[in-house]
Amino acid sequence: MRADVFLVDHGHASTRSQAQRLIASGVEWRLTPLAPWKKVVKNGDDIPVGAELKLLDDAEVKFISRGGLKLEGALAATGVNVQGLRCLDVGQSTGGFTDCLLKHGAAQVIGVDVGQGQLHDSLRADVRVICVEGVNARSMTAEILQDACEEVISERWEEEEDNDTLPQAPYAWMRNGGEISEDYDDSNDAKDTDIEAFKAERAAKAKAREEGCVPTERRRKEAYADVDTTPAFDFVTGDVSFISLTLVLPAVVRLLKPHGQLLMLVKPQFELQPGQVGKGGIVRDPALYQEVKQRVCDCLVELGLQVKGWMDSAIEGGDGNHEFFVHAVQGASIKNLDEPLPDQPAAPAAKRVSRTVLRELKRIDVIDDEEDGYNVPGPARPKRKNAK
Repeated sequence: MRADVFLVDHGHASTRSQAQRLIASGVEWRLTPLAPWKKVVKNGDDIPVGAELKLLDDAEVKFISRGGLKLEGALAATGVNVQGLRCLDVGQSTGGFTDCLLKHGAAQVIGVDVGQGQLHDSLRADVRVICVEGVNARSMTAEILQDACEEVISERWEEEEDNDTLPQAPYAWMRNGGEISEDYDDSNDAKDTDIEAFKAERAAKAKAREEGCVPTERRRKEAYADVDTTPAFDFVTGDVSFISLTLVLPAVVRLLKPHGQLLMLVKPQFELQPGQVGKGGIVRDPALYQEVKQRVCDCLVELGLQVKGWMDSAIEGGDGNHEFFVHAVQGASIKNLDEPLPDQPAAPAAKRVSRTVLRELKRIDVIDDEEDGYNVPGPARPKRKNAK
């Protein structure tokens, strides 16, 4: 079995990428207690089923991903204690930061990511974690976040039909051979229009059910009955890619409680202009780091936070970039809370569709592929158009 697959299948690593980093750090195996240890040289090296494994450096498996090691280093450097805090993890991804927060005693972590299906299953199943997917932190408001959280921890139930208020049909007394008496009161009998309206309503519900758009109500899952989804946090952290922190922070800091703490990973390659980033997306000029620091810190100050520290990440980024953490504290009041978020960039203009494509689309509209004879080759193929 491939070495990296062996490590995942036997629980030594949560992902193959993590397994490959473990192999790079040193992995040995042996078949029997008396056999000599053999070093795994490559990810594709074969390890026999049933072999005993030894990790020479298990730091990589301390958390779900190496992001946990980055945040742990920053927590240690700043002295921030997250014990018992409600935390927001921006750019949650596979959950390295979330895992670190939980293992350091956080009471709850709400994670936000624009992607889908990345969070590790073990964290997704933890009731202390709420994973909000498909939400762009740049345009996230407190209302959007709380509604998204409720959607995650709830189930959709179809509205129950109220059979206790069925309209009483006129002459219902005639069913089963009933007879009218002089004291019969028909004041509660429904009119024919009421009956028809009720039938139409039931028919509409049946049709909506078939089409999958029947009205539903949201009910919390039992395990989350007492979970707090208030969009106000004691601690905010995050690791975002392909966007500058200065575009994300205006929305994020509004969710931080007064005097709450913020500890964000800073990736210089996403804070600089394309011309300042070297080949392979690597920032090679150390002088640019000061420019990145100034830009991020100025943004935080303008948003009403006090910058407490700027430090190197404990480990490099996966692509080899030098990364940093910025530590800041929210003021006694939240600045710009009632102001709209900065405008979003305009959507890119639609690309011009070539005439060839338009002709093909028109051809598809007027020709019925299913008509007999359409696919007959040569002169025998009839030319037919759909009736308009």
